[in-house]
Amino acid sequence: MFKTLNDAKNWIESIKRFGDKLDLSRMEKACEMLNQPQNNFKSIHIGGTNGKGSTLTYLKNILLKAGYNVGTYTSPFIVRFNERITYNNEEITDEDFLYYINKIHTLHNEYLVKYNDQITFFELITLSSFLYFSDKEVDYVLYEVGLGGRLDATNVITPDLSIITTISYDHMNVLGSTLEEIALNKLGIVKENIPLVTGITQEEIRNLFVNYTNKKNSEIYFMNHEDIYDITYNEHLNFTYLENKYKLNMLGIHQAHNAALAVLASLVMMSKGLIQLSHENIVEGLLESRWPGRMERFGNIIIDGAHNTGGLEALKETMVTHFKDKKIKSIFTVMADKESFDMIKILESFVDEVYFTEFDYERCESADILYGLSEHPNKHLDKDVFKLVESLKDVKDDEILLITGSLYFISLIRQILKK
Repeated sequence: MFKTLNDAKNWIESIKRFGDKLDLSRMEKACEMLNQPQNNFKSIHIGGTNGKGSTLTYLKNILLKAGYNVGTYTSPFIVRFNERITYNNEEITDEDFLYYINKIHTLHNEYLVKYNDQITFFELITLSSFLYFSDKEVDYVLYEVGLGGRLDATNVITPDLSIITTISYDHMNVLGSTLEEIALNKLGIVKENIPLVTGITQEEIRNLFVNYTNKKNSEIYFMNHEDIYDITYNEHLNFTYLENKYKLNMLGIHQAHNAALAVLASLVMMSKGLIQLSHENIVEGLLESRWPGRMERFGNIIIDGAHNTGGLEALKETMVTHFKDKKIKSIFTVMADKESFDMIKILESFVDEVYFTEFDYERCESADILYGLSEHPNKHLDKDVFKLVESLKDVKDDEILLITGSLYFISLIRQILKK
């Protein structure tokens, strides 16, 4: 038994992050040992390449405005370890987190003896969330897929609704090298007779979605991106969707699309009799939504967790639209398992100056390698990220300092900027 949350976190973070998986049997056996806590609450499952966290946040706040008790499970954390699990917008308390980690510590040891197999870090955190929400008076828990879909630890839930936000190239060493392979992995969250709402844009995989959901007897709802228009930015991001006007506090053209997807999901749930809410609940829920590390501004410094080519393309669209009159400097690093070359090419197409760096994280790519991949005429190399941010943080009025490339990196940078 751990006496402090710090000791409990040190233990769980020492567990290997990922294990070999051909199926979900490890999670299924663990859930059976815990008496199936994941079946004790209603849920919504959100997968996709980009936009999962933002879409989850919008939908969460819409439901909260309608008076529902809402839990969320997200990853990775940006500010605090506890933010992975929330209940009605409040992070799980240190006391509760300690209690549930102690419970899964006991499970971990019993499972190791019984099956001679190791439950991984992400599986253990997911199991602790099942126990936590099973004990709460919760109407819906919104589960964000950790990686992929089909074999993700969260995929033992049977939700009332599945959502797939977007499909683009990411984690190709795990999910596949083609768009179709990646899409099939994401589609693995679709359950029999459970409707799917999606924001995918590629015509070439649309039939794949239709055929897959037909086999599952699941209705599919495609968001029509042409139904989103009049996107403007002043004090708020303003847009119209299905002839209704909305405002957001989250910057980025892609956020209008993430918010519209959350609106569509809520309308589908209403049509199924799963929830009741008003138009005002939707308007107010969207406006109150914020998501740390996503186009987050600190004066003329912007941090964004774009960590794949799809995220960089969305970031580019926002920057060239809203900041075309500014000189854009960028600090960039990325994880070693990402498409670094392609990401750098996108970044170079819209920034005036780029600084490659690295930070103390096992998966972080070497700054030397990133610098070598770049052909930008105004590129720099500085491995000391703390000194680099310090030297660039006094941004001129006609400049933007954009810091991006990794959610883990943004988590570190956000701590620096907050100080």
